[in-house]
Amino acid sequence: MLKDLFQKRKYATIPSEKTKREIPEGLMNKCPKCGTIQTSKELEKNLKVCTACGYHYRLSALERIQLTLDEGQILEYDADMISEDPLQFPDYVEKLDKAKSTTKLQDAIITGEGTIGGYPVVIAAMSFDFMGGSLGSVVGERITRAVEAATEKQIPIIIYSTSGGARMQESILSLMQMAKTSAAISRLNDAGGLFISIITDPTFGGVSASFAMLGDIIIAEPAAPFGFTGRRVIEQTIKQKLPDNFQTSEFNLEHGQLDKVVPRKDLRPTLIKLLDMHGVKGEATYGG
Repeated sequence: MLKDLFQKRKYATIPSEKTKREIPEGLMNKCPKCGTIQTSKELEKNLKVCTACGYHYRLSALERIQLTLDEGQILEYDADMISEDPLQFPDYVEKLDKAKSTTKLQDAIITGEGTIGGYPVVIAAMSFDFMGGSLGSVVGERITRAVEAATEKQIPIIIYSTSGGARMQESILSLMQMAKTSAAISRLNDAGGLFISIITDPTFGGVSASFAMLGDIIIAEPAAPFGFTGRRVIEQTIKQKLPDNFQTSEFNLEHGQLDKVVPRKDLRPTLIKLLDMHGVKGEATYGG
């Protein structure tokens, strides 16, 4: 009788559907690389980097700025600039409205100025969650104006890139942004300005073929994929199997397309060190 009383049960209780519904959505996160489950609070504390395998989750433009600038504060440029539908492309307006509602952004980028370790900078951060970070007229114009502001103020510009490429709904108007942004960076270079380009997951198409690869210093986060076109298209074109790590930050560093791969926790200290090494001076309009 006592044996039956203290015998360990060989079954487990399955949570009811009601219990499952009561668990707050977004409380837990499963790493897409290694499958480790972590609480959202733990992930946020680790700058959205998996504590088990080091996988770097994607960040929004606002999150990039908050992690980079002093006190996460920015004097934003051109906040009221919005995309229109010059080609009357089917469903484009609806997609823009949906992206604005979901991301709380006006377009796939935030630009402005602030300080990093006390050093004044102009900063631009793209956001992949807004229509895949596609390069449209507004994104190109805001980057161009940001570069021009850095040139005029004689302070460095830092651009976080992430994009699937040109915005097809704007056709040739989107492709023109490649030349426009590149020309602005050329003028910055002629004026002796400093441009630090930071590649994040993913960076492809017109962005990688223009301003993202024109930095005086080009940095990337670990394992960030970037290139002009996707792996599958290249394999189908050349009829060859590509290396497993093809188009990753580490692969591109090995082949001379990057200056450094920097983990997210080390990125802000690295930027401060670079700004200090280059003797950055000047005064941002925004004083904190």
